[in-house]
Amino acid sequence: MFEKVIELIKKYDTVIIHRHSFPDGDALGSQIGLSEIVKANFENKKVYNVGDATKRYAFMDGAVMEEIPDEYYNGALAFVLDSAEEQLVCDKRFKNAAMTVRIDHHIYCETFTDVEIVDTTFESCCGMITELSRENGLKLTNKAATALYTGMVTDSGRFRYDGTSSRTFALASYLMENEIDTTKLYTDLYSSDLSSVLLRASFLSKIKLYENSAVAYIYNTKEELEALGIDDIFYVSRGMVNVMSDIKGIDIWVNFTESGDKVICELRSSKYNINPIAVKYGGGGHQKASGADVRDFDEAMKMLSDLKALTENT
Repeated sequence: MFEKVIELIKKYDTVIIHRHSFPDGDALGSQIGLSEIVKANFENKKVYNVGDATKRYAFMDGAVMEEIPDEYYNGALAFVLDSAEEQLVCDKRFKNAAMTVRIDHHIYCETFTDVEIVDTTFESCCGMITELSRENGLKLTNKAATALYTGMVTDSGRFRYDGTSSRTFALASYLMENEIDTTKLYTDLYSSDLSSVLLRASFLSKIKLYENSAVAYIYNTKEELEALGIDDIFYVSRGMVNVMSDIKGIDIWVNFTESGDKVICELRSSKYNINPIAVKYGGGGHQKASGADVRDFDEAMKMLSDLKALTENT
């Protein structure tokens, strides 16, 4: 599956790794994991991780990105990880590289690199990078294994989501052959200070049902976020969407967050394929976890209307 990738890594002296903006555990984990694999298995390679910073996953070893000049892309190999669309990529300079490769597990939207490896049967992009290592017998450092395991855990919902398979556990077992401190990892991922717990409670109190349907939502205005002193949009949009999960009678839930001149939409479902709705509004992702942007509150309500229709006609 990854023979071409190995050939290209051998061919190019400089490897630059990108992923989507506002990185989650899977994007960051696959980026760190791949860079560590290249460094450990291919001599004399210059490897760089680029992109925006993250507060949520700043605890990960390797989370600090590198700032590189444009000329580094001359004659380089650039990877784009965990990105379904070009507009989502954190640094558009990947297009300046001599060769580009995308490795992704989202539902296909478009082709935008020279080599495309997209497989939606994987629960995570980290799972794909782990398989790359396993099938080619590559050395895996503890740093790489920990980063990849972090992404597998977060994108599989602690191995609960539908994408979890026997292969997921086989790959997790392969990673666990290294010394991964799972106690520290889960503490970093899931423990919260009191202020975060109280903030989460404030979002719980905002949950609304759309027209008494099985669709729940939270709508966050700029003014509300300013009043709470929140400037991390990612923490609110993606970090708070699942306060609505595991509620009986709720099959679809959406978190809307105003940001600049748009509204960020995070869509989730325990039952329905909501991806076509996300695509309709210019987004994408997975069948039961997708994202999109809309213009304003009115368009957000139109999205909810479409999601309600989905629950009634499926």
